[in-house]
Amino acid sequence: MIALFVTMAAGAIAGALGQLLGIGGGVFLVPVMNVGLGLPMRAASAVSLVTVIATSSITSAAPGRLHRVNLRLGMVLEIFTTLGGFFGILFVNRFSTRTLEAAFGVLLGAIAIVMASRLDRRNVIRGDAGDTGVLGGRYYDADTGAEVSYRLRRPPVAFAASFTAGFASTLGIGGGVLKVPALNAWCGVPMRVAAATSALMIGATAVVGSINYFVRGDIVPHLAAAATLGVLAGSRAGELIGARSRVRTHKQLMAIVLGAVALVYAVRVWR
Repeated sequence: MIALFVTMAAGAIAGALGQLLGIGGGVFLVPVMNVGLGLPMRAASAVSLVTVIATSSITSAAPGRLHRVNLRLGMVLEIFTTLGGFFGILFVNRFSTRTLEAAFGVLLGAIAIVMASRLDRRNVIRGDAGDTGVLGGRYYDADTGAEVSYRLRRPPVAFAASFTAGFASTLGIGGGVLKVPALNAWCGVPMRVAAATSALMIGATAVVGSINYFVRGDIVPHLAAAATLGVLAGSRAGELIGARSRVRTHKQLMAIVLGAVALVYAVRVWR
């Protein structure tokens, strides 16, 4: 019963993070289940991917969020993400648990540094920007109180990041944790748009990895159910917080969460 309650609480925080940042919440849920509850890394990743599907469904349908989703960009990137998830399935089972944990920590630490370096940089273009390109767009920005535009820069970087995110999703983190920082830091996509678009995509990506873990018997049904119930409540809380907070706060939160989790795994792997 204690494990169920802890998992449900972790799911609630994961849901809130997923709603705010578009990262699926696995960056929090996996460490809690793996380090806190002693669940094997693969089992923790399996449960996390199930909740990522729930997080994606809930956050994408949240009021006011769909207008920030760049559906055209998401559909193109999902091709590369799904391919990455497929190749991840082929290779992830060949690595030891220690290797998976080390890769998890290093990946999150690198992304935390990227986000911390981008706290005060915005990708929006105020006023009439003319042609936004095939994969750019416009949306109402609550921070500036006006409609803003953006263009996708360095498309090859976006495609490569999406492929890598799909590969990384087999670790249970949904892929959004890599995709959102990459789109925001290097590809000119505003944070809110990147988060909303990622939230829509991560559900499809997580399905690929979930099938692999289901076939292997790694999913723990009662813990997956508890985490999903927590996600339902946490996503609602994240929606309320997100409407009242600024983009800079979201970036700070992402950098802090990722840095903390990376530190936990650094200590765990090298002790």
